[in-house]
Amino acid sequence: MAELGAHLTTASAGDDRPSIFEAVAQDSLMAAVKPALQHLVKVLAESNPGRYGFLWYWFDEVYVVLDFLLQQHCLTRCSASFSENFYSLKRIPLGDCRRQPLATAGLPKRQHWKSLLLLVLVPYLKGKLEKLVSSLRDEDEYSIHPPSSAWKRFYRAFLAAYPFVNMTWEGWFLIQQLCYILGKAQHHSPLLRLASVRLVRLTAEDIQALQKRSAAAPSSQALSIKARAQSAVKKVLGGIALSLSTGLSVSVFFLQFLDWWYSSENQEAVKSLTALPTPPPPVHLDRGATSALLPKLKSVCPLCRKIRINATALSTSGFVFCYRCAYSYVKTHQRCPVTGYATELQHLVKLYSPES
Repeated sequence: MAELGAHLTTASAGDDRPSIFEAVAQDSLMAAVKPALQHLVKVLAESNPGRYGFLWYWFDEVYVVLDFLLQQHCLTRCSASFSENFYSLKRIPLGDCRRQPLATAGLPKRQHWKSLLLLVLVPYLKGKLEKLVSSLRDEDEYSIHPPSSAWKRFYRAFLAAYPFVNMTWEGWFLIQQLCYILGKAQHHSPLLRLASVRLVRLTAEDIQALQKRSAAAPSSQALSIKARAQSAVKKVLGGIALSLSTGLSVSVFFLQFLDWWYSSENQEAVKSLTALPTPPPPVHLDRGATSALLPKLKSVCPLCRKIRINATALSTSGFVFCYRCAYSYVKTHQRCPVTGYATELQHLVKLYSPES
């Protein structure tokens, strides 16, 4: 039985296909890079918001640009994405040609751009969709729109349909991987099929060609001014992509460790280590009579300066506001109006009096 299972997950000596473990490992490599970099940017933004805050707010856009440069560099030089090249794999066009093109030859233009868009654009759009669904769920839970409004009915229908769409998407990938394991498909991922390419292992000729290309020094004596300018731009972009590639190659295991450490299984341990400090009780802040945020009357909302309506407390600080005031302020600023502690919408706690 063990021998039969081994035949399903390993390739024969004459087979150029990577095993399912190699294919899935290179997929998980890039999936581990983004959360680790995101946490690094978050730490920088929290330490110096004025200098690095924009990186946190525009992280998805900055990352997709860097990812585009990195994947473009790898596809051009070695016919593979960064993670595929890390595991000594390359992409070749689909077809019945027996002789495989060298990795340095690159992909045909059509397959190249399809691969680049699917490598960069699909994860970006999927991440944006997941963030949209998360924000809509918060809106649905803490929404102040009337229950019968058309917008609320629309996004409730969207939230109800999204789990089935996501299950279909993940099931598509699972079925494709099962077919790949059983030898019924040439691709372990539907995205490779959409790009009209398949993964194979690098050969000895590929490795020699890559080494020769790295050692070769191009001559630029007979180039025109326009060609030199284009070459300089390509060198700059290639240098940025090469530095990203080298840096990621060196720190890939560190990034994977960060991804494991900040995974959902370890969130309780992380929260215990990075818990917010206990805020001082309101009695200490009441001594500041000139404070603009704390009214003397306990039943007045610190934001609107009126008698509180639908009293709601922030669990991060303990201060009480009107529900509408607290919801609008936290949604805009992501912090407590009084203490400045980082706060999210799920930290709003509705207070019920004995009369209600």
